[in-house]
This record gives sequence, C-alpha cells and structure tokens, in this order.
Amino acid sequence: MRYAFLSDIHGNATALEAVITDLNKKDVDHIVVLGDLSFRGPEPKRCLNLIRSLDASVVKGNADEWLVRGFNEGEVPKEALDGLNKERDWTLKRLNDEDLTYLSELPSEMIVDRGQDQLIHAFHATPTSLFENVYPDETTKIEHQLMQKDEADVYAYGHIHLPFVRSFHGKNVINPGSVGLPFDGHPLASYIIADLEEGRHTMQIHRVPYNREHVVELYHQGGYPNIETMGRVVFYGVKP
Repeated sequence: MRYAFLSDIHGNATALEAVITDLNKKDVDHIVVLGDLSFRGPEPKRCLNLIRSLDASVVKGNADEWLVRGFNEGEVPKEALDGLNKERDWTLKRLNDEDLTYLSELPSEMIVDRGQDQLIHAFHATPTSLFENVYPDETTKIEHQLMQKDEADVYAYGHIHLPFVRSFHGKNVINPGSVGLPFDGHPLASYIIADLEEGRHTMQIHRVPYNREHVVELYHQGGYPNIETMGRVVFYGVKP
C-alpha cells in the first residue's frame, strides 16, 4: 500500500492544490490528513472542500478544535489571545454550520487499517492531546507519548510543522510537516509518502513549490487581521 500523509494545511488552499497535483502523479492508494485544516489561512472554505473531495482519513487538530469552541485558558499565550480571536472571527465568517459540524465530528485519533496487515495510528499531536508538542529529538517522549498502541506499525502525527522520520523497535514514527505553514525554514509545502509492505517500510518526505506570493496577496485581498505575521510564515517558512 502507498499512503500519503498530509498535515497542518491551515487554510492555504494554494499549497494544498499543489500537493494534490503532485500526489496525482504518485499512484497513492490512500491519503491520511492529520489535522489543522482551515484556521489561519486566507481560504478556509476552499481547503475544507478540497479535503472532503479526497476520500481521505482525517483526524482533528487543535486549530480545528479552536474554530469550533474557541480558546480555553492556558492554550495560547495571553498576549496572543486578542489577535487569535480576531483571526478566528475572520475565519468563522467564511465557514457555515455544516463546516463547523464537520470539524467538530472529526476523530482525535484513529487506526488506519486498509487490510494489508500494516496498521497506522494517526493523530494530530499525541493520542491523548491535541496540544502537546513532541519534537523529533525527544526520544523518551516519542516512545512514551506517541507509541501507545503496540499493534501499530506506523505512528503518524502533525502539529509541530517539522517533517521527520524515525525508527524505533522495528516501527516508524513520522511527521509530514506542514502543507500550508512550514516552520523549518523551508517554505515549500511538505508531505510524506509511505510504501508499506510486510517486512518493508519506505518513507520519503516531499517538498512541493507553490505560488507563495499569491497566497500573501489573498491575505491582503481578504483583509486578514494578521497579514504581516502570516505572510512572513508563508513566504519564509518560519514560526510566527
């Protein structure tokens, strides 16, 4: 089976379209989307429509949860709360009740089983949290917080916007990075293709160019409330 793993699109439909176009050349059997679909990008509605057209397995991210119910105390820095609420209000004006119901009903984790004896445990941040950061060099946290289901062969998550592949005890932990808002200083859209066979795993990170200038212009055209910061993230691939 050939799987594609996408995560953290964040309303960047231009980047998502570029990734889908790239995937169409790769003979992928199934797509797994690891959350954060619409919030903080200029085209939240179009992103949802594109994702729903993929017949993919999709899990919920923290940004999806925030769109549905807002920010709980302690989830974001106090100094950022006002700006994030303005961004959320802007995004909600471009979504309808059906969109929010779709986001609210997404599972927080799932086992992806396509009948090939290769099980994937998919979640956004950890199996028990939408918000916890687990970074590539945090071996103990990876083993204890991510690799919780012994029956899984691959553990796939997003959230940190940093692509990597690591192997533990004959299994793989993967993060495809971010389609819409990479944080690793490499602004091209990021995703992973995994070929899974009995006794053989092949994982490859793909980076896809797209028209970043157009995305920044869409922020401006839409009157997005945090244009300077988000434009910098899109154009340079740096964390806000």
